[in-house]
Amino acid sequence: MGVVPPVTAEPWVVVCAVNSWTGTARTDRHITTQLTRYARVLWVDPPVSVVTPSDYRHGAPRSLRPRLVAEAPRVTRLATVAQPFHTRRGIRLATPALVRAQIRWALRRLGVRPAAVLAFSASDLLGRWGDDVVDVLYATDDYLAGADLMQIAPEDVDREEREALARADRVIVVSEVLAEKWRALGADPVVVPGGVRADAYTGVDSAPLPADVDLPGPVAGVVGHLSDRIDVRLLEAVVEAGCSLLMVGSRDERWAVREFERLCAHPRVAYVGHRPFAELPSYLRLIDVGLTPYVDTAFNRASFPLKTLEYLAAGRPVVSTDLPAVRWLDTDLIHIVTDPAAFGEAALKVAAEARMPERVKARQEFAAEHSWANRADRVARAIGFTVTGD
Repeated sequence: MGVVPPVTAEPWVVVCAVNSWTGTARTDRHITTQLTRYARVLWVDPPVSVVTPSDYRHGAPRSLRPRLVAEAPRVTRLATVAQPFHTRRGIRLATPALVRAQIRWALRRLGVRPAAVLAFSASDLLGRWGDDVVDVLYATDDYLAGADLMQIAPEDVDREEREALARADRVIVVSEVLAEKWRALGADPVVVPGGVRADAYTGVDSAPLPADVDLPGPVAGVVGHLSDRIDVRLLEAVVEAGCSLLMVGSRDERWAVREFERLCAHPRVAYVGHRPFAELPSYLRLIDVGLTPYVDTAFNRASFPLKTLEYLAAGRPVVSTDLPAVRWLDTDLIHIVTDPAAFGEAALKVAAEARMPERVKARQEFAAEHSWANRADRVARAIGFTVTGD
C-alpha cells in the first residue's frame, strides 16, 4: 500500500485531480504543492482500470486495488482504480461513487478528516463529506464547451456542472470568462488565474543542451499538449516565415494528422514528444520565441494557458493568438497576432530580440509576479485558512 504518514492534528485537504501526479504538472499539481504550506494533502489521482492503455497511465501499475503512496513532502497520493471501460457513458456515470468510496477508505487509513475537498472536475465528488468540510469546485476549463473535445455527451456535462454547483460551498475559476459563466448559473466565483514556477526557469540559459534536437536558429517553440486546441496553420506559418520549429509535449493522434506529418518532415522542424518537467529548461534554452497558437473557440477563450507564463519565466518573448487570458496579463512582452501569415512574421521578428539581457530580465520579473505561491494564497483564503499578511 506504500508509505502512510503518521496521524497528525494538522488540517488535511483532499484534492480530486484531473491529472495523474506522475504525469505532466498542471494547475492541480502546482496548487497542491503550494497548499502544503497550509495543510497536508491527500491527492486523488483520476481513476484508471487494468485495461487503461499505458499512454494514459503515466507509469501507474495495473492494479485491482487502490494504493496510498507518500509522494512528496506533506502529500499522500491515492492511486484510484475503476472498472474497465469506465469512460464509456453508461459506466462513467457510476465511477464517482467508486472514487468516493476509495477516498473514504484512504481517510480511514490515514485517520483524518478533511478540512476541505477540492474537485478539479464536475464529477460527483463534492458535498458528501460533512457540514464542516468546505467543498470547492475548481474549474480550470469550460467543461461544457470542451465536451466534444473530451468525447463526453454535452447533456451529461451540463447536468454534472449544475449538480456540482449545488454541492459546492466555493467555486474557483481561472479566468473572467469562466467567472461570467458560473455567475450566470448562480455562483459567486473566486478568480485565480494560472501561475508559474518562475524559479524553475531561472537557469534556462545554462541548462545542458538536449541531445535529440539540432535546429538552425531562430527557433520558435510550442510546449504542451498538441490537440485540436492548437491551430496547426499558425505552426506552418512560423516555418514558412523562416523560423525553425520545436514542438515539446504529448499529442492527440487525431489532431491534424496530415498537416502534422508534413510539418515533421520539414528539415527545420523537430518534435520530441513528452518530456519530464525537469528537462524542459534544456529545450527552452534552444527556443528564441515561445508560441501560444490557440484556435479561437469557447473552450480556449475560457482557459488560461500556462505555457505563456512559462515562456516568459524562461526569458523568452511570446507570440500568442488573441485570448482573454493574454489580455488579462496586459503586457507588451506578449505579442498578440491572429492572422497566420502575420503570426509567422511576428515570431521571426521578436526572435531577434530574444537574448537581449534587459528584455530577458523584464520577462522574468513579470513572470515572477504571477507565482503559484501567490495563486495558492488566494485558494487558501477561499477555503478559510489564515494567510500570512492578511
